[in-house]
Amino acid sequence: MTKPEQEQPPETEIYLTLHRVIDAPIKTVWAAWTDPLVLKRWLAPGNAVAVRTVADAVIGGKFLIEFRGADGRRWLTRGVYREVVPYRRLVHTWCWEGSDVETLLAVEFEPELPGKTRLTLTHSRFAQDEARDEHEHSWISCLAKLQELSAG
Repeated sequence: MTKPEQEQPPETEIYLTLHRVIDAPIKTVWAAWTDPLVLKRWLAPGNAVAVRTVADAVIGGKFLIEFRGADGRRWLTRGVYREVVPYRRLVHTWCWEGSDVETLLAVEFEPELPGKTRLTLTHSRFAQDEARDEHEHSWISCLAKLQELSAG
């Protein structure tokens, strides 16, 4: 296992943190983040859909999602897994196709009341506040889809 990424980004870094309690046990929520077929069902903001997903959730493994918007436009993000602690923590890079800015996504999973999971998502290393704000809006949408999928 590689050295864990720092727990909290420095104060000067542009980042976002979201907390959610998902109505599903940790194993189900973990699978939602690590099984490409499940990931495809919820990880796309708004009316967009994920048309291709890769989630090789091992250290050094690849992460990729290709999205298609309602207007037919496609865009792609990719990354590499940096830390994988099953049922506890996932960390991978996040880089949009055509961009040289590589951000970092860390997701922590904690058991909550029977059958629920507390999820903490920290997306860091943004170059601008505007990029962070756009990602925050998208993550809120995606996590709502995850909650709906998990509850159903």
